[in-house]
Amino acid sequence: MALVGMVYAAFVQASKPADAALASGKVDDVAAGKSLFQVHCASCHGLNAEGTLTGPTLIGVGAAAVDFQVSTGRMPAANPGAQMPRKPMAGWVTPEKIRQLSAYVQSLGGGPAVPTKDQVDPAKGDAGKGGQLFRANCIQCHNWAGAGGALTRGKYAPNLNEATPEQIYEAMVTGPQAMPVFNDTTITPEEKRDMIAYITQVREQKDPGGFGLGRIGPVTEGLVGWVVGISALALAAIWITAKKRQKS
Repeated sequence: MALVGMVYAAFVQASKPADAALASGKVDDVAAGKSLFQVHCASCHGLNAEGTLTGPTLIGVGAAAVDFQVSTGRMPAANPGAQMPRKPMAGWVTPEKIRQLSAYVQSLGGGPAVPTKDQVDPAKGDAGKGGQLFRANCIQCHNWAGAGGALTRGKYAPNLNEATPEQIYEAMVTGPQAMPVFNDTTITPEEKRDMIAYITQVREQKDPGGFGLGRIGPVTEGLVGWVVGISALALAAIWITAKKRQKS
């Protein structure tokens, strides 16, 4: 039994890189991804992605986590802190290199894969159902319109207006930073697509009443109303008294 176990383990380890490469579309993606990883990522995550004091292990995080972090510019991180902000991608990053890095990390221990175009197509989702799911699971941090909001200890829920459908899906299945993981047993792939349909639809809504004020909510609207209202009353009082003094 021990011999069989050793042979099976060796076979599985040998087959993982090939499986990941085939899934990514090129046989040599894993090898190319490993080279990229050692140059751009190993200083924080370790030579074998085992993690260090400055970066977590990437074993088992999956290709979706790599695609999300690198495509949003959060990685490589310039200044590690409480939360990595979205920023323009590094100069060396291309879709091909993201695919290669993703294939390499996927080969280390599996994990969520990059979603297909069909899985993230807003046109195939139900925005009504997606809105219900979003309000039940996401509004506490991201605001009803996906405008984001502050959390504790220097963290925050980012604005979703810049996120692509792929990035929204990847964030749900990988749980980056302060976000929880919504696996397929919690929110099914079809429900994730519905939520993507809602998020992308809200972006296109107009604000017929005037300025949207970031759609943050009644607190901001009340503050602006108070400041504008009090300022208008003060100016009116100054104008009335000035007019009275001129007459006298």
